Amino acid sequence: MSLRFAILGSGSQGNALVIETASVRILVDCGFPAREIERRLSGLGIEADSLTAILVTHEHADHVRGLGPLARRYGIPVWMTAGTFHGANYGKLPTLHQIDSHTGWWSIGDLAVAPYPVPHDSREPCQFLFRAGGGTLGLLTDTGYITPHIAGILQACDSLVLEFNHDSQMLANGPYPPSLQARVGGSHGHLNNHQAVGLLKRLQTSRLQHVVASHLSEKNNSPGLVTELVLQQLPDLSDRFSIASQHDITDWFRLPLTQPV
Repeated sequence: MSLRFAILGSGSQGNALVIETASVRILVDCGFPAREIERRLSGLGIEADSLTAILVTHEHADHVRGLGPLARRYGIPVWMTAGTFHGANYGKLPTLHQIDSHTGWWSIGDLAVAPYPVPHDSREPCQFLFRAGGGTLGLLTDTGYITPHIAGILQACDSLVLEFNHDSQMLANGPYPPSLQARVGGSHGHLNNHQAVGLLKRLQTSRLQHVVASHLSEKNNSPGLVTELVLQQLPDLSDRFSIASQHDITDWFRLPLTQPV
């Protein structure tokens, strides 16, 4: 079995993504209450007690809200950076593995994992690459801008979950106070639509089997704007592009068996 993934929900109210291989089932972030995570997992036919591990990108509530209760309820090991651990109170975790986002690849069962650092307003945030069966999935959300390191890391991707947080004009004209606008649109905030498209233009889009837009702001963006921009700038992605919802789980995305390059 090659790698497959599904998004349980993505946005400011909560984020979680599940990845499966032949031997492991990983939850990345746990930003909904534990009972809601269980409900959304069940929509994919998954029981929470079958999770192998939970990986955490950073300590903001929309990524860790249900982490402590879910991990304790089912004895699920948790992986996160030291800064993320010290950035919030999760209660007692059954098993904690502290990771360094600069160490390169390591493994959980047959799933290879490579965390990498990103600029975001949290203690020690990271994002991840995942590899199994010759296919590589990249995750990039909650970052203020694209560093050369990020662009280089994501060249390896066969599929990408990518933040399209806000439309800059909607953010400037929207309901957020100036301080929050500055935070969201700043260098340690969130990617806007044009930044995300700019990254895609730097990647080998012919290689990408899936591009999933994620973490859309419900007040400062719209699926229509995102779709229009992507189809205008990158029309070759039209049949491989989709948008994750805050309120609904996605279907499974599968990475067919491919040979590493």
